[in-house]
Amino acid sequence: MPDRAPQPVDRQLPTDEARDLISLVRDIAQREIAPKAAEEEEAGRFPREVFTLLSESGLLGLPYDSEYGGGDQPYEVYLQVLEELAAARLTVGLGVSVHTLASYALATYGTKEQQVEHLPAMLGGGLLGAYCLSEPSSGSDAAALRTKAVREGGEWVITGTKAWITHGGIADFYTVMARTGEEGPRGITAFLVPGDAEGLSAAAPEKKMGMRGSPTAQVHFDGVRVGDDRRIGDEGQGFAIALSALDSGRLGIAACAIGVAQAALDEAVAYAAGRQQFGRPISDFQGLRFMLADMATQIEAGRALYLAAARLRDAGRPFAKQAAMAKLHCTDTAMKVTTDAVQFLGGYGYTADFPVERYMREAKVLQIVEGTNQIQRMVIARHLAGPETR
Repeated sequence: MPDRAPQPVDRQLPTDEARDLISLVRDIAQREIAPKAAEEEEAGRFPREVFTLLSESGLLGLPYDSEYGGGDQPYEVYLQVLEELAAARLTVGLGVSVHTLASYALATYGTKEQQVEHLPAMLGGGLLGAYCLSEPSSGSDAAALRTKAVREGGEWVITGTKAWITHGGIADFYTVMARTGEEGPRGITAFLVPGDAEGLSAAAPEKKMGMRGSPTAQVHFDGVRVGDDRRIGDEGQGFAIALSALDSGRLGIAACAIGVAQAALDEAVAYAAGRQQFGRPISDFQGLRFMLADMATQIEAGRALYLAAARLRDAGRPFAKQAAMAKLHCTDTAMKVTTDAVQFLGGYGYTADFPVERYMREAKVLQIVEGTNQIQRMVIARHLAGPETR
């Protein structure tokens, strides 16, 4: 079977700088990420050295202010970088998205003093972040979280357990939502917690069906003390900060999903070029040609949807509804396209000799993280029809 390299996605980028940036990302993806992806995912190995390289290359803080080590890039460009990284290896693309999410609270709601002190290391100093909202008993109902932060003098003492934390146990900093007041969303406050804080520990990583190279773990806070200078925003503002961060984070998941779907389509097209049945290339059979056409159309539609939402965000316009739509459509597309790619390759698609079975396993989690797709439908419906009556 011939080794047919996929054609790069033809992207509409706003500047020459953005085009150069995509070229850099593609070079790193082809040289440093994709060749090791299958082996390292099978071994459950997290590629920390890749994230160090991305940080050194200015790729871990793209949508943030260059004053603090960011890249000053619009979300329209940043998301396409994520897509390229996720197509090479989802552990990397999703990891960059989560790091960006973890940096959001401080970059957006932190004081000038906090930003000067912490953001340069977070965005370009080789650090890796994690975002701590979900708990064992509060996933979709995040406002019911139980982790508490109690003020003692000029410090806060944080106690509780967070669950499903990407980079749990290996992160250098954690953006943590903890209850400081009344029950419900108004009693939650955001904190920036260093990864080496005394009393902070992580459970063994979850054993997952996909993304085995990306550690997902419970994180325990046993009387972790942080100064009030690590409180982000006002007391009680944490849930609003969390929701604002997730609007942007959902666009990151959408872009990663399209990257995985594109990788699956590329594999199917390459397979079609070399596989023969009944004396003919399988690319001659109309049924299979139509499968490729449908896969490509779904991917293009998803890419257009997440970019449209990103352009709203870049213009300073409301985009929460469109972000939920993009997350919903793009992750459902990734699940459909990767499943079709396995079918397209037949028995080979079900083996680890080809990457499409890995893509299918990885796509599933994207329908769950940062708000399940059922939650996205609730968000969209609220924008259309108003809140539910009680």
